[in-house]
Parts: sequence; C-alpha cells; structure tokens
Amino acid sequence: MKKVEQRLLRYVKINTKSDDASESIPSTKIQFDLANLLVDELKSLGITDAHVDENCYVMGTLKGNVDNAPKIGLIAHLDTSPDMPGENVKPQIVENYDGEDIVLNKDKNIVMKVSDFSYLKDFKGKTLITTDGTTLLGADDKAGIAEIMSVIEYFINHPEEKHGDIKIAFTPDEEIGRGADKFDVEKFGADFAYTLDGSFLGEIEYENFNAASATVVVKGVNIHPGSAKHKMKNSVLIAMELQSLLPTFERPEFTEGYEGFTMLDEIHGDIEKTTLGYIIRDHDMAKFTQKKEFLQTACEFINKKYGEDTAVVEIKDSYYNMKEKILPVMHVVDSVVAAMEKIGVKPNIKAIRGGTDGARLSFMGLPTPNIFTGGFNYHGRYEAIVVEDMYKAVETVIEVIKSYAK
Repeated sequence: MKKVEQRLLRYVKINTKSDDASESIPSTKIQFDLANLLVDELKSLGITDAHVDENCYVMGTLKGNVDNAPKIGLIAHLDTSPDMPGENVKPQIVENYDGEDIVLNKDKNIVMKVSDFSYLKDFKGKTLITTDGTTLLGADDKAGIAEIMSVIEYFINHPEEKHGDIKIAFTPDEEIGRGADKFDVEKFGADFAYTLDGSFLGEIEYENFNAASATVVVKGVNIHPGSAKHKMKNSVLIAMELQSLLPTFERPEFTEGYEGFTMLDEIHGDIEKTTLGYIIRDHDMAKFTQKKEFLQTACEFINKKYGEDTAVVEIKDSYYNMKEKILPVMHVVDSVVAAMEKIGVKPNIKAIRGGTDGARLSFMGLPTPNIFTGGFNYHGRYEAIVVEDMYKAVETVIEVIKSYAK
C-alpha cells in the first residue's frame, strides 16, 4: 500500500494552477495532467469506471459489498491557487520537527517563524512537509486527493470491511470559485458527500459565508485642469469618497469568527472612469443582505451628491451558507464526530471563513460538509502539512464509511 505522503509528494510536482482570467472550464489545460494520472491510478486500483470528462471532472465508483448502505461521495479539487507559483514545487520533509523556526530557503533567507505561526509548536515531534519558499506546496487540495486515494486503496485491500458504494470526484477550478459549475450531481449518484479540503487536525466544517461580488463603476468628467473649476468630476476621488462611507471595522483585517466583511478587492481608473471590485461575506443571511444594501445606499448617496448614475453598482450572489442544507441531515456531521472520537481525535466544529465546492453542491442537492486534511498556511510560500494528521484524516473517513454499513 502506498503511503499517503508518497502520493502527495508525487501530486504536488504536477502544476495545476487555475486561472481566474480564463473563461474556459477547466481554466487551465494543465489540470488534465493530474486528472489523467489519477484516472490511471484509480483504474490500477480496480476502479474500472474511472474517467475524466471534457471539463476535467474525474469520477469513479468503488462498489459496495453490503445492501442498503448510503452512497457516500468523497471530493477534492485538482487545482492550486493562482495567488502563488505552482510550478517546480520542491517539497521538503522535516522529520521529528523540533518546534523551532524552519529554514525553507537558506539562499533566499526565507524562514517560517514560530513568532509568526505560533501553532507550529503544536507539531513538535511530528513530520512536516513544507515548500522551499519559492512556491506554494499544493496540499490544498492535493492532500485531500492523496487521502481519498488511500481510503479507496484501504477498502480494496480489506474486502472484509463492509461499505456501501463510495463515489469519487476530483474537480477543477475550485480555487477560482468554479469547481461546481459543471459538476453533474445526478451522474455522481451519491446520497451525501464530504470534501477533504480543510486544514488543522479535527476540523469539521458545515457552515460557510454567504458570498457576493460587487462591481461599482464611478463616472467622472474630464476637462483640462487649467479650466476645471466647477466642471471637473474626478472619478478617482469620488471612488475614494465612496469607499470612505463603508464601515472601517467591517473590513477583513478587523474581523474574525462569525463576523462578516465588505472588502475592496481591486480598484483601477482615471478621471473619467474608476471601477471598484468588492467581495461581501457574512454567515448570517440578514447581515449579508444588510451589507449589500449598505453598499447600494452609499452609491445612492454619491448619486444624490454628484448626479444620477455617477456610481452604478452591480451585485451578484456567489454562494450561500450550506448550514441550512446540512441541518436537516445532521447525521453527516455526527458520524464524523463519532469517527474522530473513536480514533482519538478531538473534533473541532468551526465555521469556514470562506467557501468550498461543498457549499454550492449542498444547494445542488448533495449535502457536503468539509473535513480536515492536516495542511495549513494555504495559498502561499509557508504552506505545509503534518504527515501524521494526513493519516488521521484517512482513518476518519474510513470509520465514517464503515459506520454507515452496519
């Protein structure tokens, strides 16, 4: 049986960076490189129906050996974040970690410091896999893929273990919010599913942000500055004024836990026209709605002050809190809690300050909470994973599947 970390080390060397500027699905063809490898690996394990479709969705089924057990889906994503290079990843293994600063790259003086990441001390004595400081690692979410493959291999190698059908899916473009765009829930055929896309040991997540994006176009009037008095409207300055109307302490840098935010994500323009891009997040639907309305009200104020259609806002909802879809089937969370307790892991139920494919899939009829992988510091040069916690993720999923086959 392949070790789960060996799988991860193999997968992270394949560049699967997604591209939010692309309109195709998948957003990058390189995601097929890993997808095709996984299809071959699944087939070598005996998953005869393993395949990848034209949109880079890998699916397959390990048939169950008992009747009347639910069909359980296991899902992870192929792509890595576009925020950091994903090519030429050089993972480093830190055995028997001493709890001190980790030198990722001596030549470039890149160090992962305990003073910056205090939880590193919790991993003393364990084995870590880190980057060399020049790329991300890709544990998000190739660790989830490796763990799912190890779960499948376990049940194939232990035919005496009872289980229902296990549905497998590896998806493209999760990092740019499109992982569920072409996901065929009916074809997948699971009764419920789990994404393995979480972080620290013991985390279970079934709440996420309600999310929206907003674009505000501010129109100005340009005229020669020498004769601009009472005529020029500088859209850049008006955009700055609009931003100043929004609550300062409802920005990401001042919020945590269940506190939502409105974030100015990008701004570009000139005197004639300035465009602002916002993201709006809140776990609570009422507060989420209030934040959207506040931005609209701020634009209305600008229009009253500077003229009609000076600030034109377009708001689009992206995804919603899956909690309302999970609560009616809370056994999908309770079974994970019980599995963790059985193997000696302390469950940590927490809300995601973000979103997952599972949120959208839950609203598409497939309840899908999220389970830890053991990784942390995603999307950057300090990304790393605890090998021992990867094994605990595998054990957790095995116990969950077994619990439904009794």
